[in-house]
Amino acid sequence: MPKKTKTRNIFAKISADDAFAILSRLAKEDPKIATRIEQIAMDYLSDVDIEDIASQVYLGLDSIEVEELWDRSGRTRNGYVEPAEMAFQMFEEALEPFLDEMQKYQNLSMFAEAKGYCIGILKGICKFENDSLSEYKDWAVDAPADFFEQILDDWKKGQKGVTDVELIAVKKAGRS
Repeated sequence: MPKKTKTRNIFAKISADDAFAILSRLAKEDPKIATRIEQIAMDYLSDVDIEDIASQVYLGLDSIEVEELWDRSGRTRNGYVEPAEMAFQMFEEALEPFLDEMQKYQNLSMFAEAKGYCIGILKGICKFENDSLSEYKDWAVDAPADFFEQILDDWKKGQKGVTDVELIAVKKAGRS
């Protein structure tokens, strides 16, 4: 039997893909472990911090540099891209990971968490619209209002009949 040396911290050394493969293998080998993994995952995912999400959304939008907008708009090989059109696209790109998360919660039937995530996104958009001093914001004038409505509509569609007046209150407070 080999002599045990220092304990290796394998979690610090493996990639996320490796960890997923190991976890999947454990789950396949033992139904009790699979059930426990699911419980831990649901517990982990249920921790939705609205203010943190709002802050992340705000920072993501506020960090868009107007110079990047100028670099991505104007004359291109395929014609001309309006700066306002590109500003709208960049706004959408900044929100995409957050929308994917909200949809993930809905796909998992975690509707309360999806609602919290949606509120966080909407609050972040409102904060950007009301507080940002970014030059980029001047090129994306209609984007906050347009995306606010689109995200609220997408959330409602994904809730499978579950609605909540709290989002309407957020809408009135942030967009009035």
